[in-house]
This record gives sequence, C-alpha cells and structure tokens, in this order.
Amino acid sequence: MTKKLLSVILTLVAVLAFFLGIWLIGRLINPSLNLDQTALLRFVFVGIGLLIVFIVYLATRESKIWDVGTREVVYMAIGAALYAVFSYLFNGTVFVVPSVSQVSLRPAIAIPMFFGYALGPAVGFFTGAVGNMFGDALTGFGLSPQWSVGNGLVGMIAGMAILFKDKKRSLNTVFIISALVAAIGTVIFLLNKTIPNMLFYDVDNNIFGDQQISWFAGLSAIIGLVLVVLVRFLFRDNIHVAAAVTWSMLGNFLGIGFAAISDIWINGFSPAVAIVGEFLPSAGPNMIFAAILVPILVAAYAAVQRQTGR
Repeated sequence: MTKKLLSVILTLVAVLAFFLGIWLIGRLINPSLNLDQTALLRFVFVGIGLLIVFIVYLATRESKIWDVGTREVVYMAIGAALYAVFSYLFNGTVFVVPSVSQVSLRPAIAIPMFFGYALGPAVGFFTGAVGNMFGDALTGFGLSPQWSVGNGLVGMIAGMAILFKDKKRSLNTVFIISALVAAIGTVIFLLNKTIPNMLFYDVDNNIFGDQQISWFAGLSAIIGLVLVVLVRFLFRDNIHVAAAVTWSMLGNFLGIGFAAISDIWINGFSPAVAIVGEFLPSAGPNMIFAAILVPILVAAYAAVQRQTGR
C-alpha cells in the first residue's frame, strides 16, 4: 500500500469517524441531534459518497493532488473549523439573516470551494463534510450526514481543477455540464412551480415551513450560472479565479444534487420534490455566493503567496 493510498483511506475513515462521533456524542447533549429510523439509510448514502471519492481517487491517483501530508492535515482542521463556525453564524442561530423570499443564505459555502481549489480535493472534501456536520451540530436543528457528504463533494470537485495543467481547456467542458444541470433543474421547477420549498425556515415561529418556492429560488441556478459567466469575463486574464469559480459551480451542482437526490429514498420524496424543494433552494444561492466570494478568497490567497514567495 502506497503512502498516498493510505493517506486517502485514512482521510475517508476520519470523516466517517467524525460523523459517527458527532452523532453519538451530540445526541447525548441535544436530543434533537439523534437520527430517526432513517439513520442506517443516511449512513448508507454517506458510504456511497465516500466510495465516490475513493473511485475518483483511483481514477486520478497518479496526480499529486491527492498528496496528504502534515500541511494538508492542518488545513483540513482549519477549513472544517471555519466552515462549522461560519455555518453556525449564518444559519440563524447567532445572526438572523433576512433572506430574499425563503432562500437559505449560506455564504460559508465558499470555504470548502476555496480550500478544495487551493489545497486539493482531499482538503476540500474534509472541509466541506466535517465542517458541515459540526455546523449542523452547533445549530442544533438536527443532523443530515448525507448532506454533509454532499458538501464534502462540493469541495472535492472544486479541487479537481488542479488536475489540468491547461486550466482554460477544462473550463468549457465544466461549464457545459454545469449549464445542463442548471437548465434541467430550472425546467423541472417550471413544470412543478406549486411544490413547496422544504428548506424554508420561518424565523418568527422558529420552524421549517412549507411555503411555495419563489421564482427567485426556482431561477437561482440560472442566476448563479449567469454570474459565473460574468466572473469569467471580468477575470478573463486571471485563470485561477475563472477556474476556481467554474469548478466550484460544478462541485456545487453535483454535490448538492447528490444530497438532494438521496432524500428520494431517505424521506420518500419524488424526484420533482427533491429537485424543486431542496436542490434549487440550496444550490442556486450557493452559486451566487460562490461567484462573489470565491474570487475574493483566491485573490487574497494569491497575494499571500506572492508576499511569502511560495
């Protein structure tokens, strides 16, 4: 067994161990963190998500992007902590953030995107998965480990950009795939506009409601896609910003899509409900924040690298 293979396996085992630890310990502190009878099925999808990461690793194992040393482990811890804290701050527990219609505002999603792009897919996956699980535990609303894996996939896929020496050649393909996903999701919304948004949070009554999804939420994936086009145009001479945002878009759509689709089996949703009620209200706003915040983080990181000579 090579050192790289062992490090990737240990990373995935660590994610699973953190998930089990947060659940088993958290439910003793806060009963709302205990999983219901779907616990086994939720962890089945956690396993599927971990298997996806491992398969992607096997397909790209010759690349150095999967190297995990002391530096990467430190960044995993920092990234997960940052994501957990900022998720907690913006999930309505500390700051009640007024949102447009019922859209859940999660600017912290830019953290696993950035960590994945800048530091590799393993760091991005750990940051998104463990950070989201910790964030859910801190808010006390309940745990959704399969959604945490989805957040991890967001960071991992953002980190796949490092695979390509010529990043420009990869962007068009990534953009086309993302555009197709956004278009399919939007068409499903247009055909099912009366489906309630399952993620609507009623701040006044402190409950999750079932308000009908708004046009803004339904079209937010397309809005995010347009913003990415603008970023690529504005930063056409900065391939790092363009690549980070474009690959983050793909990671966001596929990672959140994985989580939403898992609820077809876990919660018994129809495909339309999963897409309109969960995927669009989550992935669309995420993309809007990614288009705004990821360029700032990438530019700041580049400036630090220049100053330190790395």
